[in-house]
Amino acid sequence: MKLLFVVACALIDADNRVLVTQRPEGKALAGLWEFPGGKLEPGERPEPALIRELSEELGITVKEDCLAPLTFASFAYPEFHLLMPLYICRRWEGTVTSAEGQALKWLRPGKLKDLAMPPADEPLIPHLIDLLGA
Repeated sequence: MKLLFVVACALIDADNRVLVTQRPEGKALAGLWEFPGGKLEPGERPEPALIRELSEELGITVKEDCLAPLTFASFAYPEFHLLMPLYICRRWEGTVTSAEGQALKWLRPGKLKDLAMPPADEPLIPHLIDLLGA
């Protein structure tokens, strides 16, 4: 089974809300809500990959020392096995915008449970609730 390595980020605003983005139509798992991030390019380390993805997807600049690993997901989809570290980030430059046309929501961690999310993302929610409260 192919191993797919992706990185994700829980951007946390001043009110302890977490940003989630909706997967666009035409992509796998379209319509589901997820933490921003994406696939690593060949030879790329996780942190620079996440910085690149956040810039491309959300139009923000993040410095590597502002990323802190929180937990990770390991999930077997039928076609591949996903390994996804989740970083938290509380500081960035610029305004979060939908650079790729995806819907965005800022939610308290406890409200994340109410969203339809990919199965790999769901086990990450309790870690955010432990860190930030519901």
